[in-house]
Amino acid sequence: MPTYSYKCKQCQHAFDALQSIQDAALTSCPECNGELVKVYGSVGVTFKGSGFYRTDSASSGGSSPATAPKAD
Repeated sequence: MPTYSYKCKQCQHAFDALQSIQDAALTSCPECNGELVKVYGSVGVTFKGSGFYRTDSASSGGSSPATAPKAD
């Protein structure tokens, strides 16, 4: 089950709750019955393998892109 973080708007009480994805979000603070908001943190994402960075596809020769030949 996922863990969700909540914080009270009135008393600033912060806590985590184990809830199913299908459960409704909590709305009242267990300390003061004030209004709760969900706290969203940053998600760590790691991209592994080639192709994720500009340097992965850069050519090592340093040549410019091919151009069409001139018409005589």
